[in-house]
Amino acid sequence: MNKEKKQSYIKEMTAQFEKSEAVLVTHYQGLSVKQIDNLRKQMREHGIQFKITKNRITKIALEKSRCKDLSNLFTGPTAVALSEDVISSAKILTKFSKENENLKILGGIMGKEILDVAAVANVATLPNLDEARAKIIGILRSPAQKIVSILLAPASKIAILALEKSKK
Repeated sequence: MNKEKKQSYIKEMTAQFEKSEAVLVTHYQGLSVKQIDNLRKQMREHGIQFKITKNRITKIALEKSRCKDLSNLFTGPTAVALSEDVISSAKILTKFSKENENLKILGGIMGKEILDVAAVANVATLPNLDEARAKIIGILRSPAQKIVSILLAPASKIAILALEKSKK
């Protein structure tokens, strides 16, 4: 890689680190090209970028961004997941790493908070935005349904009594 390409790579990676809400760092050694392509496809479907990095140059880019605390994770064959939605990226990576033991999650950053492996696993168990909305709607609808059933219960009992009386 010549000097111009290196400078371009550093600028690009710095910009991506700055605009991403979530950056998760992984080791991918032992994964086949087909497996990596499959992972990238899953990530793209959720608007997540999965990028194999050049460690030495990426560390330079990290120093110019808010993610500088992650530089110690960039050793060996490293790839990063860059996204706006940390929950989706954590879920996809956690699921994929369970199916393929060669993908190892090292940690990451969410907003300004540094995440270790356990924290990434905890984030992966959280509901995503759509699931959270569905739960909230279910909670809000539940009391209304109970009130309606209580109000309609006496009327239904009267109707049943009237039906029984009409049969006699």
